[in-house]
Amino acid sequence: MPPEATVKIKPGNRSILDNLPADAPGRRRLPTLLRRCWFNLNQTFRRRIAHTGLTPDQFTVMRTLLEGDSKGMTQRELTDLMSSDANTIASLLERMAECGLVERKAHERDRRAYRISLKPQGKRKYDEVREIALTLQMEILSVLPADKREEFLKHLGLVADASRLAAEKIGK
Repeated sequence: MPPEATVKIKPGNRSILDNLPADAPGRRRLPTLLRRCWFNLNQTFRRRIAHTGLTPDQFTVMRTLLEGDSKGMTQRELTDLMSSDANTIASLLERMAECGLVERKAHERDRRAYRISLKPQGKRKYDEVREIALTLQMEILSVLPADKREEFLKHLGLVADASRLAAEKIGK
């Protein structure tokens, strides 16, 4: 049986599945499902925006900056909000600065930090790609009933928060 194949259980026999271990063949597994979702969503988005010269990660930086403090945010804040690591974000920001999409300005209180903000060219690129991102999200979510989509995203957010808490308990 393939790893994500599921056992067909009649509605009245739900307890059979509930009594199986979480890793039993035929049960859905959170890590595998999340990986499949992320990989396929990311690859689809990458292909759809390739003509713009942006990557999905660059779009996420832009969206995060636009949704954040109007004065910009520090690299640490951006790293945390994007659930990434400092080296990945540093490299990403360096490439984006070279392309004229973002700028780094000295932080007003912390001499070791910089405020990262979107330049006008970055905002134009973001606007160009935003509609593609929204269309893809709606296309993917269309497999769910319209009245369940926000609830699904709320629950997914809870899972994301629980995952972050679990990671923080272990430390870095």
